[in-house]
Amino acid sequence: MEQTYIMLKPDAVKRGLIGKIISRIEEKGYKIIDAKMMTLSEPILREHYAHLVDKPFFPSILHYMMSGPVLAMVVEGENVVAGMRKIMGATKFEDAQAGTIRGDFAFNTQENLIHGSDSIENAKIEIKRFFN
Repeated sequence: MEQTYIMLKPDAVKRGLIGKIISRIEEKGYKIIDAKMMTLSEPILREHYAHLVDKPFFPSILHYMMSGPVLAMVVEGENVVAGMRKIMGATKFEDAQAGTIRGDFAFNTQENLIHGSDSIENAKIEIKRFFN
């Protein structure tokens, strides 16, 4: 069974959307096989967002991602990486279709509620990063 890493970001936690988002994941038929609330540190965020560290907007990402707890999850199911990417919706909130998590709940691109691995390979790396 395929696995992916899903993280509900600080805005999802602060806005009380954890239950609604988890319901969508489970209604799709996916299983949450591990989950934990955690507060992220700068070192783990620099590793996770290594491809963005040199961007001028990176400090705002750090501030946002350290502004509150996140819910880290390992989600399992058939074609779960691609399936979760569809459920989440486009990264840019204005491109996210109605019926997706971002399309229904996000109101800007930085605070877009949820992260999901973009490939099976990255899912393995991210699961190891956040779940050792």
